[in-house]
Amino acid sequence: MMFHVERMLLALGLLWAGGAAAAGIEVHFPGPGLELVGRLYEPAESSARRPAVVMLHGCSGMWASDTEPTRSYVIWGEHLARHGFVALLVDSFGPRKQREICTLKDRPVLPGRDRSRDAHAALRWLAAREDIDPSRIHLLGWSNGGQTVLHSLRPDAPGRQRSGPQFRSGVAFYPGCREIGAPPYRPTAPLLIQAGAADDWTPARYCEALAAEAKEGGARVEIDVYPDAHHAFDRVGTRTRYRPDVYNPSAESGRGATVGANPDARKKSFARATEFLEGFR
Repeated sequence: MMFHVERMLLALGLLWAGGAAAAGIEVHFPGPGLELVGRLYEPAESSARRPAVVMLHGCSGMWASDTEPTRSYVIWGEHLARHGFVALLVDSFGPRKQREICTLKDRPVLPGRDRSRDAHAALRWLAAREDIDPSRIHLLGWSNGGQTVLHSLRPDAPGRQRSGPQFRSGVAFYPGCREIGAPPYRPTAPLLIQAGAADDWTPARYCEALAAEAKEGGARVEIDVYPDAHHAFDRVGTRTRYRPDVYNPSAESGRGATVGANPDARKKSFARATEFLEGFR
């Protein structure tokens, strides 16, 4: 097991040292009352009944420019494809005429309502494909998208259908666990949370409490908290900085948060999340 992780860390280091990755294939599929847009990343070798991952961006949105997704999401999509997954990065903001919602207190797109419906729409679209195994579709999200993962795995999640395909597992990077609601929280699939100990936007202590309560109730919820890691610790090519413009209910003033990459936490969390997903293949 340790050799596998070390080999994965080496591969990730070589990947991040390389140039820009390809942008994936643009796809369109039906969402909750609108057409959703996404980018699809597929393994080089075609085969029937492959596993898949739905990827959910954070509050900054999916795009680095008008035509290119944020590099960190592209790297994740290509990484998952190399590991045999079909990865679908879903744009929840563009179809709703939003560029970002980080700076907004009253947010027009909510993780526990709109984005949960988007996630389940993506699940059904992937499950209908002949090359996807509908029993092996996973969910992965960051920040606001990570919070969407938590909401989407509720038994009463908006957009979830009791019959038909269900998410096999979920991975949430630095989600807002305080906003998930009152306990009990019992996800419908195994869940892994990746959090930063120095995160002052979505503090890890709320996720630790959520995970502990869920595990006591019999749910499979795992959490890793990385020392000295701030919000967005897994991003590529960013420096740690303070953003005074963002809405932050965890700050005394209601504004401002520290964000930025932590290379050690990034490598470890990539390996950990990949290993978790592969455990349910």
